[in-house]
This record gives sequence, structure tokens and C-alpha cells, in this order.
Amino acid sequence: MMKIMACSGLLFFFSVMVMQYFLLTTAQPTYTFHSCNNTANYTSNSSFSVNLNLSFSYLNANAYTNRFYNTSTGQLPDKAYSLFLCRADISPELCQNCIMDASEIIRDRCPNQEEAFIMYDECMLRYSNRSIFSVMEIIPPCIFFSQYNISADSGRFNSTLAGLMDGLVAKANSSSDLFATGDVNYTSLSRIYGLAQCTPDISPVECNNCLHVSVTAMLSLFHGKQGGRVFRPSCNIRYEIYPFYQPRAATPADQSPPASSTSSLPDNKGNERNTSNVVIIVVPTTVIVILLIVSICIFLKMRKPKDNFQTAGEITNVESVQFDFSTIRSATDNFSDENKLGKGGFGEVYRGRLSNGQEIAVKRLSRNSGQGDVEFKNEVLLVAKLQHRNLVRLLGFCLEGNERLLIYEFVPNTSLDHYIFDPMKRADLDWERRYKIIAGIARGVLYLHEDSRLRIIHRDLKAGNILLDAKMNPKISDFGLARLFILDQTEGSTNRIVGTYGYMAPEYAMFGQFSTKSDVFSFGVLTLEIVSGQKITSFRDIENTEYLLSYAWRNWREGTASNLIDPTLKKGGGPKAEMMRCIHISLLCVQQNVAYRPDMASVVLMLNSDSIALSLPTQPPSFMESNVQSATLVQLDINGEKTNYEVSVSELYPR
Repeated sequence: MMKIMACSGLLFFFSVMVMQYFLLTTAQPTYTFHSCNNTANYTSNSSFSVNLNLSFSYLNANAYTNRFYNTSTGQLPDKAYSLFLCRADISPELCQNCIMDASEIIRDRCPNQEEAFIMYDECMLRYSNRSIFSVMEIIPPCIFFSQYNISADSGRFNSTLAGLMDGLVAKANSSSDLFATGDVNYTSLSRIYGLAQCTPDISPVECNNCLHVSVTAMLSLFHGKQGGRVFRPSCNIRYEIYPFYQPRAATPADQSPPASSTSSLPDNKGNERNTSNVVIIVVPTTVIVILLIVSICIFLKMRKPKDNFQTAGEITNVESVQFDFSTIRSATDNFSDENKLGKGGFGEVYRGRLSNGQEIAVKRLSRNSGQGDVEFKNEVLLVAKLQHRNLVRLLGFCLEGNERLLIYEFVPNTSLDHYIFDPMKRADLDWERRYKIIAGIARGVLYLHEDSRLRIIHRDLKAGNILLDAKMNPKISDFGLARLFILDQTEGSTNRIVGTYGYMAPEYAMFGQFSTKSDVFSFGVLTLEIVSGQKITSFRDIENTEYLLSYAWRNWREGTASNLIDPTLKKGGGPKAEMMRCIHISLLCVQQNVAYRPDMASVVLMLNSDSIALSLPTQPPSFMESNVQSATLVQLDINGEKTNYEVSVSELYPR
């Protein structure tokens, strides 16, 4: 075996020399940054070193005909995993030049490190001693922005940028290679150009999560900057005020699925290269592929997601009723469109009626959801143990074949977003009802955090997940994303960011760090929406185009916080002091610094007692350039040169 690996190492250097000699030298890649994981080292002559060199040879050999490629070499515990991703708009020559340069530079920048990745403007290369295939990872992030501000209205610029990036995220998710570019006018003479890309081995849902996390960071940090980029291991985004990408040209990679180490090498007949070059490059490549088949076993790319919950077989032990699928199918009239109540991120919801006349709401998890089983286990195990008047009650579940059903009590008045954001229905929510909804949500979240048998972080508090019963009492729903904490645990972290853009706390959106204070942040956003009747993600002030948090803070600082109050409330009357107090509390909840936010027990106390003095809030994250401690934060000067940048944070107080 060692002889085979030694021979493979020689072939690596031989194939690199041949390809370097015949490659076009006009297209040169632009290095951006690298990241080394300093937790483990390998020695120069070790088996891992040989395997890594061999894996790089496979990457180089496949870079001309593929925009994405991954491979693994050797056997555990010395197995080396590597992959590359090129921008879909660049030429095959530039892609190959970039990967060849990256495979050399990364060993110089991260000597003997068992995990690292390197970014260029045109490509990305990663390697590790653990499997990194088909796993969405957002850490570590690297954030770049220009030191120069735009000269035009920054509020309008940021609003236009947000619209462009949201569109590119959607476009990338619907494309076969998870890549999108586009541009938009922000003045009559100026345009913004943007790019969004994910590694094609992750799912569109994971790509969407990764890109939205990056967009959140971008909008929080790059207020009015002429350009910026956010790089993560699984995705990257970029915008500039000049065109930095090329119109996409048809390549072999565009007509075929992403390549991997288990696929044959693409046919090179369509390439406009002379016959001798093709022979010289293809022959060593073929030898390498044969050695790959002989020396390693096929790696199972799909691995089960880890979670801390019980298996499906143990779900039947919870204190909940298991329904037959035929019973639920009959109750929903075979899941007819007439009974469909809506569609969420993990499935559709139907209205039904059991044989005893009881009305139910049935959540049918999507069969195509890669994480559906995990969310199903979460909801059953968590919600079945929760009993509170401000939480939706789980009546039972169904496990049959591929079907995963959750059966809830039916709540007749649908969700809060159908009322609060509807210009007509919003008038039905006077201040008394809105205040009752705010207080009820607060009590429900407090129960989850402190008063239930479990400590639970919801992670997706939003208007769409607040249901209203016949008396307009709020009930928190959708626990598919909830996280269970042991009682003495205060915070956690995850590589999988899930939730809704706009409601996510900055430490969670950017770094995957969550705690009960993450829910507090979401509650603050939700309270602002209830008071103002405006969506966090689509609010636009007529005079100063900006987002709801920015608008709320600016008016609070200027002493005009009453501008936030929904005009329908001003017409209908109501205690203005109570409305202003809710705005004050919400601003305390959405502060950038986690330590400054109150816990839910304090929030409930502040809502129920006017005698408790409220502290002064600090700026929310979407209005300021915040200090990024665990990310690489780099500023670019006008020539594109990188300089270290330390963010100065100033706290402003209202007059």
C-alpha cells in the first residue's frame, strides 16, 4: 500500500508539471485570503501528507472540465478530503490556473495543518482530515468591505442592495449549479452588481440558509460601502458598484451535474485544444483515476445528521396519540386543496375533522425535505411535553411509510401575519388586542425558557408562527427548529443556521451562536412589527428608505418614536404611554450586545408593571457596523489592497 501511495505522489508532481507547462498563462487568479484550522498537524512524510498530495493532483486534473469537484484519498485515520469550487462565469483555463495556484499556496500558508481553506476571487479550495462533503458549513466566515462610502443616499443604496441580494439568493437556489449574478440601478447613472454562489454538494435549502446568513451580515456591516464580500466554506456573496463578473459561457460543466471522485472524467473532445496537449493531460489523469479506484474504497457521501434526540422507534413512547394514516387522510379529504391552510418550510398544513367532530390542523412534512425527520422528532418530543395556554397543543402524530404527520389543535383565526400586515384586517386589532398578543407571546416564550420541564429555544419566532384562537389569544407554533437545552446550559452553537431572515439575532445569523437571548431578539422584532403594523424585511420609510430597526432607532434617538405607531392605532385611540413603553422594551430586546438584552422574565415583568424603570437601549445591529470578533474582517482600499480594520463602536442615546 505504501508503494502505491509513493507512486501516486510521484504521479502528482508529474501531472502538475505537465499541466503547468501546457496551460495558458494569460489568465491569472487573484488571491483573497486563507483560513487554517490550527487544532491538528501532520508531519511532512506522513500517510496523510501523501494522501493530501494525491488528492490535490485529482483536483488539478479535473479543474479544466469541472467548476466543482471533490475527492477523498487513503484510508482512515489518514484519509484526506478535498474539494474546489470555481466561479461559474470564468473560463476553464482560469479555473484550472486558480486551483493549481491554490493547491500550492495553501500548503505554504497553512503548513502541516490538517484542515484549511483558501479563497480567490475566482475559486475556493478546501481540504480536511474529516469529511466535508455535502455538509453546509458557515464557520469560519471572512468579511471584506471597501473603506469608501457611496456619495449618494446610503439608505436608498442599502435598500436597493438588499433587494438585489435577496433576488440573487432566490435565483441561485433555483439554478442547477447554485450560482447567480445580476445588477440593478440605484440611481439613473449608477448600478450595483452582485453575485451569490454555493457549493453544489449542499441542498438548495441549505444554500438558502447559508446565503441568507451572509446577506444578514452584509446588510448589518456594510452600510453605504461601495463594495463588500462575505466568504464562508459553503457559500459566498459579493457586490460592487462596477461589473466584476463575466457573462456566462457554455462549458462542459454547465451541461453536466457536479463531478465527484466516483464519476468518470468528462470527455474533452469539445475543447478547442490541440491533440498533443489532450493526450499529455488525459493520460496521467487516466492513470490517476485507476490508482484512485485501486487504492481507496468508495466513500459514502451521505451521512446521517447528528442530533440529541431519540430515534423514530422511541417516538411512540411519548405521551401523545399515534393516529393511523387512513384516519388523517379521511379527516382531510385526502389532503385536498380545499383543506390546505398554508405551506411552511418543512411541509404543508391542512384542516381536518375527526369522526368525533373535533377539528384538527395537520402538518404533512415534505417527502423531499432532507432534514424532515429531524424536525419531526423535535416537534413530537418537545411539543408533546409542553402545556401552556400560549402554546399550540399537539394532539398526536402519524408515522407510516414515508409519511410524517403532526396533528395539532385547530386554531380558527390563522396566524398573526394575516392580520397585522393586512391593511384591512389590521384595523380589527385595536391596541387592547395587540397588547394582549404581545403579553401572551412573552408569557409563552418565558414558559419555554424557564417554566417548562425542559429549557427550549424556539429559534423561529415570527408573526407567521403566532396563531390566534377564537378569542384572539396568541399561541406559539412550529417547534421544528427548536433546540432543547439542559437546565444549567446557557448557550450553544451550530453550523446549521435555520430561521427567518430579519428575526435572527446577529450572533446567531453570523456565527451560529444561540441562547435564550436569541429568542429575546426575535421577540423584540415581533413587538415592533405589532406596534407599527410593518414587516421587518420589507419596511420602507417614504422619506428615508431604511429598514424597520434602523427607522425605530433613528426615531427613538431623535425623540420621535411615536412615528412608529400604526396610524390605525392613532385613529382608534389607546394609551400612548403603553405603546411607547412597548417600543422601548422592544429596543432593549434587539440590542447588538447579547449581555445588554433582558431575559424573558424581565420582559414579562416590564410589560406587567409600569413602575419598573427601563434602561436606555443601545443601537440595534442593522443600524451600525458592529465589531466582529470571531470572523475575519478586512477592509479594501481603492486599489483592492487589504488592510486590517478595527471597528469602533459608539453608543448613542435618545434625547
